[in-house]
Amino acid sequence: LSGCTSDSRDPAVQVSDPAGKDWRLTLNGTSEKVLSLEDLRRFPVVTGHCYAVSTTGIRFGPYTCTGVDLNDLVADAGGMNPKDQVWISAPDGYLWVFDADQLAGNGFVTFNANLREIPSPRLRVILMYEQDAKPVSYDDGGPARIAIVSDEPGVITEGSAWVKWVNRIDIHRK
Repeated sequence: LSGCTSDSRDPAVQVSDPAGKDWRLTLNGTSEKVLSLEDLRRFPVVTGHCYAVSTTGIRFGPYTCTGVDLNDLVADAGGMNPKDQVWISAPDGYLWVFDADQLAGNGFVTFNANLREIPSPRLRVILMYEQDAKPVSYDDGGPARIAIVSDEPGVITEGSAWVKWVNRIDIHRK
């Protein structure tokens, strides 16, 4: 299953460098490595349409999102087995867990512009570093945040999986 949690860390914790120059991503799989934003930009680029709705009904988007497919980051960390999970966390303590099915673009609830549930088109989970061809701002969760993208415009996903200020990705082996 996937989901989110928060720990007891102070929710007011912020990235020390909102512009992202000193941002680092810890990628932990078969070994641990630390990537900079420049390192992240060396991965294959994914661009797609993205649009989210919060649990309170606030819409974010539509945007054009650019980043790295989470599958490419997982592969760089040593890959994962079908029962493994990918934990995405942020310095404010927010944590979201994706399973292998979701990394394949399945298992998400999708909506149209009227917030009516629709059959899901092909989706990809990315670590987004650009939104509408500009670096993701700190206020929007930058320098890197999770986004769920589609090749089709107007597809809305639930925003709770869109982790802001991502600084750690861990593959948990089952």
